[in-house]
Amino acid sequence: MTSTQQHTLKYAALAVWIALSIPQAKADLSVGSVYGQAPTGSSISIKNLDTGLKRELTVDAKGRFVFSQLPTGRYQLSGNGQTLDLSVVIGTGTPVNLNQDNAERIAVFGSRINRIDTSSVEASTVFSAEQLANLPIGRDVSDVALLAPGTVRGDSGFGKLASFGGASVAENGYYINGFDVTNARTFLTYARVPFDAIGEQEVKTGGFGAEYGRALGGVINIATKKGTNEWQFDSSAVWTPSTLTASGKDVVSRSGTAGARDYYSAYRSADESEQLSVSVGGGGALIEDKLFVYALVEGKRDSSDVYSVDRSTATENSSPNYLAKFDWYITDNHILELTGISNKEETDYELYLNPDDQYYTDHHGTPRTQYTQHDGGTIYIAKYTGHLSENFTVSALYGKLDQDSAYITPDPLPGDECPLVDVYDQDTDDVIDVGCWNNINVRSLDFGPDNDQREAIRLSAEWRLDNHALRFGFDDETFTSRIAGAEYSGGVFYRRYTPVDFDDSWNGEDVAAGAHVVRKRTRTSPSGNYEVQNRAFYIEDSFYLTDDLMLYAGLRNESFDNLNADGESFVDASDMLAPRLGFVWDVNGDASAKLYANAGRYYIPIAANTNVRASNWQYVTTEYYLYDGQVDPLTQAPLQLGQQLGDTLTSGRNISPDPATVASADLEPMLQDELIIGYQRELTDQWTGGVSLILREVKNGVDDYCGRQAFVDFAADQGYDDFDPDTLATCIILNPGRDLQMDMDVAGDGNLQRVTVPNSYLQLDEYKRSYKALELSFERSKTDGWYLQGSYVLAKSSGNSEGLVNSWLESESPGLTNDFDHKVYVDGTDGDLSNDRRHTFKVFGGYDLTDELEVNANLLVQSGRPVSCFGYAPFPVDDPEYEVFERYAASTLYCRNAEGEQVLTHRGQFGRTPWTYTVDLGLSYRPEWAKGLTLQASVFNLLNSSQVTEYDEKGDLTLEDSGQNPNFLNDLNYQSPRSVRLTARYSF
Repeated sequence: MTSTQQHTLKYAALAVWIALSIPQAKADLSVGSVYGQAPTGSSISIKNLDTGLKRELTVDAKGRFVFSQLPTGRYQLSGNGQTLDLSVVIGTGTPVNLNQDNAERIAVFGSRINRIDTSSVEASTVFSAEQLANLPIGRDVSDVALLAPGTVRGDSGFGKLASFGGASVAENGYYINGFDVTNARTFLTYARVPFDAIGEQEVKTGGFGAEYGRALGGVINIATKKGTNEWQFDSSAVWTPSTLTASGKDVVSRSGTAGARDYYSAYRSADESEQLSVSVGGGGALIEDKLFVYALVEGKRDSSDVYSVDRSTATENSSPNYLAKFDWYITDNHILELTGISNKEETDYELYLNPDDQYYTDHHGTPRTQYTQHDGGTIYIAKYTGHLSENFTVSALYGKLDQDSAYITPDPLPGDECPLVDVYDQDTDDVIDVGCWNNINVRSLDFGPDNDQREAIRLSAEWRLDNHALRFGFDDETFTSRIAGAEYSGGVFYRRYTPVDFDDSWNGEDVAAGAHVVRKRTRTSPSGNYEVQNRAFYIEDSFYLTDDLMLYAGLRNESFDNLNADGESFVDASDMLAPRLGFVWDVNGDASAKLYANAGRYYIPIAANTNVRASNWQYVTTEYYLYDGQVDPLTQAPLQLGQQLGDTLTSGRNISPDPATVASADLEPMLQDELIIGYQRELTDQWTGGVSLILREVKNGVDDYCGRQAFVDFAADQGYDDFDPDTLATCIILNPGRDLQMDMDVAGDGNLQRVTVPNSYLQLDEYKRSYKALELSFERSKTDGWYLQGSYVLAKSSGNSEGLVNSWLESESPGLTNDFDHKVYVDGTDGDLSNDRRHTFKVFGGYDLTDELEVNANLLVQSGRPVSCFGYAPFPVDDPEYEVFERYAASTLYCRNAEGEQVLTHRGQFGRTPWTYTVDLGLSYRPEWAKGLTLQASVFNLLNSSQVTEYDEKGDLTLEDSGQNPNFLNDLNYQSPRSVRLTARYSF
């Protein structure tokens, strides 16, 4: 047994011992609860009307009772001479007062309203399978999350991801049946479940209890459907035809020439996509009241045709997905759940190349290559829940996730032996791909597919004792990313430069007019397995100071450990304490009004991609040559290189760095403090309303620094004349704004020694991000044939860093943005951040036109996002830092103005994008003559609104050119065009 396994086993054993030695109304990740008041000493019983699950308990001396850890579903509660029908939903407590004659108004099935849960300080919204089926929303859990207050759509470059409370889209947590399925490599993807298999989705937007961690934004929590005593089956066909989708909007370049390759800045009008999904699911009792099964099979055929300047791509995906869930009620007090999911995706790609001098065609040209991309994999979850007494419950969960990460077959592709070649037109600044290559990077062939795996255990216990509801838990997970090394196609990258009619200088060498120059570059990185090990303990107490006032206190102890490919830690943060405090006041004592507040500290781990980028190595060589202009007719590479211009330039390293040189020795993970104060109340029997104030602030950020001169200056000031900056890691992970403790070969003698480099050398500002919001929300339960829900949020998100990712760059390297790579990337960055949407108004609901027809609608009105100007780093060619940062994209706020002068601008200086208005409409028809049949039509962006959602914010034309980008502040992206989704469902 390895030391890691021994460590995990020790903690697990300790967790079990504490849980079993300490014989809450609060619900955990996949269940709900029922709580309330009744006469002291009376007997209360509850029964699940679908599965027969029964429990009984005696009301305590304070007149309170709690049925915790209840599987979601329809229940019947009996006590004090009353019988109530109610619903239990995921992550939420359902309040009941059996001391009142009108208790039945508290919770009934069929009500769409999110009940006022006075047992929790969390802010959450729950959506049922019925709502997901009827509302005109996308079939993705992030689309659902965007209905909740405080969420906004993130940058389109990251897909459909949501930003919660000002956090970046890479700071959320995703759970299926209690198991964390967030991709810890980048935090930008998550393992998916077939959409029609979702039973309920909870969206936690803030105030998470100590049970939750590893997220600064929000939590999306899924409970899948499950079997009942009655066998039921559902089938569906969901079709989004391309013929009913409006064309995308093109953008004409301000400097383009009609018919030329530079005519469009963005070309979308010819693109088409179509989705068809067919699923069959159902379940029932294998043994009545004991053993249940639910299974679903989803088949699909998704296709797309995408056209660009001189090439195009056709894709097709017909991969089936599966889900199976077993629930074994061993007894009414002991439940075992098993879930298996297959979400493997195989997408066939065919790439085409246009004939010479034909640009922006609306049809495919000559086939160039074909391949299949593989994603997804399997998820297995096992959970046991045991009610050992009326007041003491334990649970244990084991989960395993195995997901392939976009590997392709065949491997290698035809053309992978061809060198990477392009042509840089020095007159137009266009870069034109030429030759027979297919992929920029070619993975190491002696290494298996890129893959991510997570293995986790979670143990928890609940104990209700007198006025206290105690909850304790432990979880341990290991996330492993398997990543192949790579090099350029054919092992080399040639960039040919078109000749110019004047004398020039290349790499310090003078070159005559008309000369042919080529840059030759190589890049190599190794293969490896990279682990992230996360552990946490938590304990929390919900203490009833009075019958109506509950105080909450929780403490979470987090530990994160990031390892390199050799199994050595380069970031090891242990015993980080995250306290949580709050209160809930049941104002009227009947769950009709709630005043609450919570304050907490939250940590997020360092992504596994950081292990790869920071702890392995990448070695780049760059050379410039003259050549005679003759090229290979197939590869387009120079036939023979002539005189080398200047020296060979190198960057990176070709051995793994010592772990002590990669990150600050006293590095503290990213953390955020949050305060929420809210009030919620029933306005009438059907309406509830709420208001809350949310304050969030990042207290400690993590990013990397890649400059060299600061360390050269530090070594010189310390009296070391032989320091070689090439001995440093390519970039160093640190807490911006703080002194940097690290190991350096500062004396240049091959020996590392611990030094402290004052921040006065790095000149980095502290990491800043804050979010302030006022949320107003309202709901009307479905009575008299209609329901409505909505919110208005006034928010401000500001600072000098968006978070783990940078929306401008759209780079999938969380925690390794350009934001703090050098002082020049920090200058001017204080301001409103990319996810700052000052005003957001959401309304959705439904209305029964007749017994057969129902209309549903979704309205979003939102203000625009800040607009900035991004340019290249302002280093002169003779500055040593120029060589380090010349390969960077335009990502500083030093931008060229209309006169071509490079000036410092400020974040958000150039206004905002326009307000957007989106109306989605759905119509459902359930004919009386065909019981169980539902026909639906959903229209997205009904009015085909096409407001600008993103301007071109690149201010500099190129690194070398002194002119301003003519397309600066030109349109870049628009709202998604109108589309129609047709659905047929049949239940039997």
